[in-house]
Amino acid sequence: MITERQTARGSPPRVAGSGSGAGRFLLVVIAMLFALVFLFLPLLNVFAKAFEKGWTVFYGALVNPDTVSAIKLSLTITAITVPLNLIFGIAAAWAIAKFEFRWKSLLVALIDLPFSVSPVVTGLMFVLLFGLRGYLGPWLDAHNIQVIYAVPGMVLATTFVTLPFVARELIPVMQSAGNEQEQAALTLGASGWQTFWHVTLPSVKLALLYGVILCNARALGEFGAVSVVSGHITGLTDTLPLRVEKLYQEYNSTAAFAVASILALLALVTLAIKTAFEWHTQRVYARAERATSDARTTRTKST
Repeated sequence: MITERQTARGSPPRVAGSGSGAGRFLLVVIAMLFALVFLFLPLLNVFAKAFEKGWTVFYGALVNPDTVSAIKLSLTITAITVPLNLIFGIAAAWAIAKFEFRWKSLLVALIDLPFSVSPVVTGLMFVLLFGLRGYLGPWLDAHNIQVIYAVPGMVLATTFVTLPFVARELIPVMQSAGNEQEQAALTLGASGWQTFWHVTLPSVKLALLYGVILCNARALGEFGAVSVVSGHITGLTDTLPLRVEKLYQEYNSTAAFAVASILALLALVTLAIKTAFEWHTQRVYARAERATSDARTTRTKST
């Protein structure tokens, strides 16, 4: 602890993160080892196992009609789920961050609900609600509408599981930004829609992109909830994760790892897109800061 005598003698206070070189090196080594053992090596092993029996076997596993059907279904569910979560996330975050209303804390708690509910329980909830013996099942059956063991049920389950990601990324960013910029835009005559597009959205675009990436990754990889509501019908309701499980249970491990490598590759692509966007955003901000600094310097010299 720093004493008054030490401060009076001119001893500089220790700053957080200014420890010894050995301590910093140890922390970096521990972090890198954890990343290597728990992230990089398992991912590398997936690709190694996928190509274990050569390119022909790998390609054959991917062009299998059931695998192609699983890929198409996964992409379809994701293409529906992500826009739904995008709309809900922006609306919920805007309402929570910018307005005060009676049931605000309840809305925040409901957004976090999918984090605390097991995906398997989520699937069972939808079976209880939309299944043939569920509350709405007889009515749906009478009108020839199938939700459970069909694509609509899989979309609902995936949407529920991925619901918090966009909203949870946007809420703190919108709260920290405050309302001053929006109020200034409204004062200058901008409409609410114009204020959203030209003021609010640009200020949260990085958080929005990150939320969409997380939502997309979770939607593609969701297993538990989808497994319950899908029925595991090969060629019809098998997504990529379900296809991987089925191949592995059939002791076709090479094909299972080949399909799993597609999921891993999609994850790497989304990560690369996020990194590139962050790099571009940082460059834009750096240029803006340099331009502002140069303008201030020129103004100071002129005075």
